[in-house]
Amino acid sequence: MTDFRQQALDYHEHPTPGKIALAITTPAETAYDLALAYSPGVAEPVRAIAENPDDVYRYTSKGNTVAVITDGSAILGLGNLGPLASKPVMEGKALLFKRFANIDSFDIEVKHNTVEDFVNTVANIADSFGGINLEDIKAPECFAIEKALIERCKIPVFHDDQHGTAIVTAAGMLNALDVQGKVLKHAKIVCMGAGAAAIACMELLISCGAQRENIYMLDRKGIIHTRRDDLNEYKKLFANNTDKRTLEDAIDGADVFVGVSGPDVFTPAQLKLMAPKPVVFACSNPDPEIKPELAHATRDDLIMATGRSDYPNQVNNVLCFPFIFRGALDVRARLINAEMKVAAVNAIRAIAKEPVPKEVLKASGDARLEFGADYIIPKPMDPRLLQNVAYAVAKAAVDSGVATIDMPENYMGKS
Repeated sequence: MTDFRQQALDYHEHPTPGKIALAITTPAETAYDLALAYSPGVAEPVRAIAENPDDVYRYTSKGNTVAVITDGSAILGLGNLGPLASKPVMEGKALLFKRFANIDSFDIEVKHNTVEDFVNTVANIADSFGGINLEDIKAPECFAIEKALIERCKIPVFHDDQHGTAIVTAAGMLNALDVQGKVLKHAKIVCMGAGAAAIACMELLISCGAQRENIYMLDRKGIIHTRRDDLNEYKKLFANNTDKRTLEDAIDGADVFVGVSGPDVFTPAQLKLMAPKPVVFACSNPDPEIKPELAHATRDDLIMATGRSDYPNQVNNVLCFPFIFRGALDVRARLINAEMKVAAVNAIRAIAKEPVPKEVLKASGDARLEFGADYIIPKPMDPRLLQNVAYAVAKAAVDSGVATIDMPENYMGKS
C-alpha cells in the first residue's frame, strides 16, 4: 500500500503537476494568425454573438465544454476536506471526460458559506460552459443546489454522485434480475443508506418500474418509516408504512440489497435471510458492505456487484457521465431529464448482452466475458458506450422536447 501511495503521488506530480492542460485548436504561428485569433479579428465573432447569442456555439468552444464543480464537502470516501483538497478529484473527472467522450472540462472548486452563495456563484458563470457536472457535494445540500441550478441555468446540470451512480446501478440491477429470472416491478428492495446516491438510485429504479411500497430504505437510525419525525423532505419520499424497524426485519425475503453506506455493515446471517437468487449491490468504496468472497461463500445463488475494479460487475460512473453529457451537448439539451436517464440505463444494459469485442477483453484483462452472473455491466473501456449511450441520450432529449437543435445527421454512425 505504501508503494501504491507513492506511485499515486508520483503520477500526479510528474512529468508536470496535475492531470489536465489546455491545447490550442487553431493555427497560431504567424502574425496574421494572431490577428485573427485576437485583435482585430476577434471582434467579428464578438459582434456576431452579440447579435445572435446562439452563434456562441459556432465561434467558441462552449458547446464542447463541461464545468466540473464542487465545494469539497463529500470527497470520494474521504468526507468534507474542503475545496482545495478536492482539486485532484475534479481534475480526474476532467481527464475522464476527455478520455472517454472528447469533452473539454474545467475544474472549479468553490468556497461558500451558504447554499445560496454556492448557487449564485455557479449560476453566474454557467453561460461560459455547455454543461455543469456537480461533484462531491454532501447531502442534503446537494439536492437543493442541483434543483436551484437546474431552474436558473439554460444548460444541463447533472450531479454525478446522484444520477451517474443511479444510472449504472439501474442498468446492472435490471440485468441481474433478468439473469435471476425476476422482474423489477415485483422485487422487494432493501437500500442501506439514505444519502444522495441512495435516494437517486431508488428514484431511478422507480422510473424503471420498481414499486415505491416495495422499497425499504435505512439510515443510521434504522428503517425510514411513516411514524418517524426526524426525516428531511428527501427521506420522507421513502417513508414506508411498515412495522419493520431493523435491517433484519427488512432483509427477510428481500430480492435485492443495495448498499451505499459503509464497510462491513451487511452480515452473512442477514444475507441468508434473503429470498432465493438474491441480487446484492454492495457499493461502498473502497470496502463494500460485505466482502464478495464472504458473500459468495454464504450464498451460491447470488449475483453481486461492488464499486471496485478488482471484482466482477463494477458499478462505475464512468460508464455513464461522459456519454450522458456527450449526447446532451450534441443536441444542446436544456437539461438532463428522466427520459434521458432511462435511455442511458437501457443503452448501457443492452451492451452487456452483446458479444464482447476482443479489444475490450484485452483492455480489461479478461480472457472471456459473456452476459451472466459475473458480467451484468459493460467494461469502462468498451467503445460502444460512446456510440450507444450518447445516441440514446441525444434521441431521448429530442423526443422529449428538451433539445434545442435537431439530432445531427448520422449521429454516432446511426441513421
